[in-house]
Amino acid sequence: MSGVGVAREPVVRFGDAVSVRVRPRSVAVVAVLLAGIAAVAVLGLMTGDFALTLGEVLGSLAGRGPGGVDYVVLDLRLPRVLAAVLVGAALGVSGAVFQSLSRNPLGSPDIIGFSAGSATGAIIVLIGTGGGLLAIAGGSVLGGVAAAVLVYALAYRGGVAGYRLVLIGIGVSAVLASVNTFVLTRAGLRQAQAAQVWLVGSLNGRGWDQVLLLACAVAVLLPLAVLLGRNLALLEMGDGVAAALGVRPERSRLALVVVSVALVAVSTACAGPIGFVALAAPQVARRLCRSAGPALVGSAATGAFLLLASDVGSQRLFGTNTVPVGIATAAVGGVYLAWLLTGEWRRGRR
Repeated sequence: MSGVGVAREPVVRFGDAVSVRVRPRSVAVVAVLLAGIAAVAVLGLMTGDFALTLGEVLGSLAGRGPGGVDYVVLDLRLPRVLAAVLVGAALGVSGAVFQSLSRNPLGSPDIIGFSAGSATGAIIVLIGTGGGLLAIAGGSVLGGVAAAVLVYALAYRGGVAGYRLVLIGIGVSAVLASVNTFVLTRAGLRQAQAAQVWLVGSLNGRGWDQVLLLACAVAVLLPLAVLLGRNLALLEMGDGVAAALGVRPERSRLALVVVSVALVAVSTACAGPIGFVALAAPQVARRLCRSAGPALVGSAATGAFLLLASDVGSQRLFGTNTVPVGIATAAVGGVYLAWLLTGEWRRGRR
C-alpha cells in the first residue's frame, strides 16, 4: 500500500542489545501523571494538623527550613508520601503483569491470592517472632512466593489458562484469609490489634526505613519488569505464537511471576495488603495510553497517583492521620470491581 503513510513510533536504543519503542501518547500520559503526583505530594506536605505554606515546604526540602518545619516535613510527612508513591508504583506494575499473563482483567495479585500469601508470611513473622522490618519483609516474600507456586502448580495443565489461574487464585486467597484469621486468634491482644490494623493496609507511621527498602526493591525490580515485559504482548497472543517468534513461554512467564511477586511482597511488608490498586491501575493506564498491550510504565505512574491521592484524601477528608489508606482503596476499588464484573458479564452475553 504505497499510497498510505504509516506513522512510525520512535525507538530509543541502549547499546546493541536493548531498544525501546516510545509511544508519544504514553509519554504524554506519564508526564501528566507525574505532574499530578508532584502536585498531590506537595499538597500532602503542606496540609495537616500543622499547616505549612508552599515556601516553607520548598525551603525545608532544600535544606533551609527551621527545625520545627523540617521535623514535620522530613520526618513525618515526606516518608509517608514517598512510601505511597513507591508502593503504588510497585502494585501497578505487578497488577499489569499478572493481568497480562492471565489475559484477564481480574488477574490481580490481590484477587488471585499472592497478596494474601505475602500477608500470611508477614503475619506469622510479626506475631510469632516479633521480628523487625527485614524479618517481616523476608516472611512476606516467602509467603508470596509460596502462594504463587501453589496457585501456579494447581492451575498448570500443559500451560496456564487465564480463567483457571483466576478461579484457583480466588480459592487460595479465601483459604489464606482463613489462615490469617486463625493466626490472629492465637495471638495476644496487643499483637492481634497491631496485626489487624496492618492487615487493613496503612501508611501511618511509615519512616525512612520502609522508604529505603521500597526504593531499593523498586530500583531493581521495576527495570527488570519493564525489560522482561517486552515479551508480554507476545505471550498474550498465546504460547504457540510466542514460541514461533522466539520467546520461551514458560521461562518468560516464570521470570515475570517471580519479579511481580517480589514487588507485591515488599509492598505488603512495608504497608500491609493494600487492595484494588493493582486491580484498577493497569486498566486505567491502558485506557489512558490507549495501549493494546500492558503499559507497565503507565501502570506504575497510575498506581502511584491513585495510592498517593487516596492516602492524602483519606487523611484530609476525615480530619485525622489515623485512617488507614486501605479503607479508602477498598471503598473505591469495590465500586470499580462491581463495574468491571458488570462489563465482563455484558460482553459475555453478546
